[in-house]
Amino acid sequence: MYKIQTLNKISQKGLDLLSRDQYEVSADAKDPDAILVRSQAMHDMALAPSVKAIGRAGAGVNNIPVEKCAAQGVVVFNTPGANANAVKELVVAGLILASRKIVQGIVFAKSQADKGSELDKVIEKEKSRFSGPEIKGKKLGVIGLGAIGVMVANDALSLGMEVMGFDPYISIEAAWGLSREVKRARSLEQLIAESDYISLHVPLNDKTKGLIDNEKFALMKKGVRLVNFARGGLVDKAALKEACEGGTVAAYVTDFPDAALASLDQVVAMPHLGASTPESEDNCAVMAVRQVRDFLENGNIKNSVNYPDCEMPFLTKTRILIAN
Repeated sequence: MYKIQTLNKISQKGLDLLSRDQYEVSADAKDPDAILVRSQAMHDMALAPSVKAIGRAGAGVNNIPVEKCAAQGVVVFNTPGANANAVKELVVAGLILASRKIVQGIVFAKSQADKGSELDKVIEKEKSRFSGPEIKGKKLGVIGLGAIGVMVANDALSLGMEVMGFDPYISIEAAWGLSREVKRARSLEQLIAESDYISLHVPLNDKTKGLIDNEKFALMKKGVRLVNFARGGLVDKAALKEACEGGTVAAYVTDFPDAALASLDQVVAMPHLGASTPESEDNCAVMAVRQVRDFLENGNIKNSVNYPDCEMPFLTKTRILIAN
């Protein structure tokens, strides 16, 4: 009997894959064999010696002490691509919101509710304040061509945009899914300098923190529109504020609200809604459970962030697994 501890509410569709005669699942499981988590911070959490695996129902693992887990022989799984469509749809919406000042227009229209019969006249008089360009025919630069970046690039092409991508570490699987019409940028600087819209799709780590800084903003076209549904820390806040106030950035649409940027007219911030769909939560839970289950039962590793993939058919009654 395996014990599974859940640190967040995990979709029942995923938990249903754990048979009751083999698995005991609860939020307060003692000495669990594995942990299923979504967003709860685990850095200050003491891991029981019994823990063999952690399944993160999502792609980012910033809330998990990955290196510490590796040292303790704990395999950490994530679910790349499981929420890709949900995030992609919001990014596409973000591109349009960055252009048309829809949010600002809605806020204005609601603020005029007390005008009564004069409302139509007020709206007609003021609507030019919220005009903006169409995205068709504009150039989109996609930084990072993983599961989400590829889908954004392909859909942007379908919307009539010219798309350029940059990812020196693109995987073979991602490359297979990328439209041949997406142009390859020779460098990050080239993409930034030539794009009318820029969408970020890279993980946050020591190398990418503050990736978009004063130096990068200096390369951008006047009136560029920046969309960030990856991680807030990818953009230097002070540099962004300066770029907005100086007219370099016409709009910054993000899924990561920040108090330092909240007052800027150019900023449209959503409350981290990227993967907040029932379909995404189901997909992530199912993928995480399947990976943890395959590891516990068969010793197979797929989509681990701290151990290499290791898969082999289980053809005998017993298997010895050694973490080296």
